[in-house]
Amino acid sequence: MERIRQMVSAIFAGMLIGMGGTVFLSLENPVVGSFLFGIGLFSIVCFRLQLFTGKIGYAMFQKPAYFIELGITWLGNLIGTYITAWMVQNTRLYAIILEKAKRIVAVKMGDTFFSIFFLAILCGLLMFIAVDTFQNMQGSMLKMIGIFVPVMVFILCGFEHVIANMFYFSLVNAWSGHCFAAILVTTLGNSLGGLLIPAYLKLFHVR
Repeated sequence: MERIRQMVSAIFAGMLIGMGGTVFLSLENPVVGSFLFGIGLFSIVCFRLQLFTGKIGYAMFQKPAYFIELGITWLGNLIGTYITAWMVQNTRLYAIILEKAKRIVAVKMGDTFFSIFFLAILCGLLMFIAVDTFQNMQGSMLKMIGIFVPVMVFILCGFEHVIANMFYFSLVNAWSGHCFAAILVTTLGNSLGGLLIPAYLKLFHVR
């Protein structure tokens, strides 16, 4: 039953990231769009849903069974993003956002795996900062800043977020062997980036 709960939670999280991606694609102003994209992560941390990039940073503090949970989360996030993409494809919004989504996907698919990997590391670092700030800092304003600013930074910089990419690829029906390989590379990069600060905290006994 717990594994089922984790899967359902991860699906909801993937859907929320898809909703964030949809509002970003719907707006011409990238700053406003990147800010509103943060509603996905904000909702996820508020309801304690399962997001791979929000959980990977805590792997080194957990028992081996945690990696099963991470696998379930990754798969559930993929399913959730696909559901949101399918829903959007069957609405009037699709015609409005499709060309922008295609341009974003074209840039990602035209990139090298090394570039994707390094950009994913930076995104993973920001995602850990966002989630850990919300969980451990005091004060609602600091929590809000901790969530929305890192999200804005990774979007405006073009860093690679594996769950967001799952949504974009599903939205434009871009799945292929190369696309899936890019997702795996992004997963590795996000994982490494998400573990950098925790590794520092554990190594030097900061927390």
